[in-house]
Amino acid sequence: MTTAETTEPVPWSAGAWTAPPVAVSEEGAALLVTAAEGSDAWRHTSYGFVHDDAHALLAPLPDPGAVEVSFDADFGEQFDQAGLVLRAGAETWLKAGVEVSDGALQAGAVVTLSRSDWSVAPVPEWAGRRVTVRASRAGDAVTVRARVDDEPFRLLRVAPFPEGVPVAAGPYCCAPTRAGLVVRFRRWATGPADAALH
Repeated sequence: MTTAETTEPVPWSAGAWTAPPVAVSEEGAALLVTAAEGSDAWRHTSYGFVHDDAHALLAPLPDPGAVEVSFDADFGEQFDQAGLVLRAGAETWLKAGVEVSDGALQAGAVVTLSRSDWSVAPVPEWAGRRVTVRASRAGDAVTVRARVDDEPFRLLRVAPFPEGVPVAAGPYCCAPTRAGLVVRFRRWATGPADAALH
C-alpha cells in the first residue's frame, strides 16, 4: 500500500475549480473552502436531477496514478461532504469521501458513467478527525480507500472507469442543503498507482 512517503504534495495553486466556491483562503499549509448552498454532484439516478456544481479543485492525473486528499471531517449538516474527485467529463466522474447522511457521518463513493450510483458505510467515529481519501487508477478500474488519522486504509470501492481516458483529480466539497459549510483541506498529493488490490 502506497504511503505519504511515496506521494508528492500538489500545491493548491496547481488546480482549477470546476465551480468557484463562495470563498477560498490559505491558513498555513491548509486550504479553507466555503461551499455554496445547494452545490452538489449527481446525475439522474433515483432523484431525477442533474447537479454539476460541486467545488472541485482539479489538476491532470497520470494514468496509471493515484491521488490522495486529507481534510478535517468537522461538519454535521445533512449531505455536507468532502473528499476527492476524478473527472473525465460531465458524464464520467467519481467522487469519494465522507458525507453526512441520515444523521451520521458516512464514508462512500459515487461513480458516474452517464448515471450516478452511490455506496456508503457509517463511520461516526471519524467525526471531527482528519480523513484521508485515496483513489488509485490503473487499467479499467479505480480503487478507492480511506482512513482516519494514521489508521490503516480501508477499502471502500473498486469501480469500473474508462481505460485510457484523460482525467483530472483533486479535492472537492459541496453543501446540498445549507449555507456556511467550510472545509479545511490539509493535503493534496499524487503518486504511483497501487501495486495490488490487497
